[in-house]
Amino acid sequence: MVKRNIALVAHDNKKKELVEWSKEKQALFETIGIFATGTTGRLIEAAINRPVQKLLSGPLGGDQQIGAKIAEGEIDLLIFFWDPLEPQPHDPDIKALLRIAALYNIPVACNKASADYMIHSPLLHNDYKTEAPDFTAYTERQVKQLK
Repeated sequence: MVKRNIALVAHDNKKKELVEWSKEKQALFETIGIFATGTTGRLIEAAINRPVQKLLSGPLGGDQQIGAKIAEGEIDLLIFFWDPLEPQPHDPDIKALLRIAALYNIPVACNKASADYMIHSPLLHNDYKTEAPDFTAYTERQVKQLK
């Protein structure tokens, strides 16, 4: 079986909800590696009593670190409980993270309902292989334009 990794991210007003959700789904995380941005990672690690690979806080670069891990093929699922009612000062970072997830064909859950669907999916818990995008045509086009 393939080892899966998920990234857990939450805006301040959604951290409690994500922590509670993580506690409810703790048994499903037993074989899954967890990456999380700073404070969210510390809260989840304490709540489920297991190691979480903690990155920087989102506004301090944690969103970009998760995006880099997606681009490097280390993240299989992004669960990001975002707050649609609060403006975020680091909104460009969030959009960049969502763009990278879409670009690399990584599923994204943005609320409890979508996270429930994805965490219970047999595709996550079996040998399903996400189809990696082929950027050859894009990179060749870029090289031709530079010549």
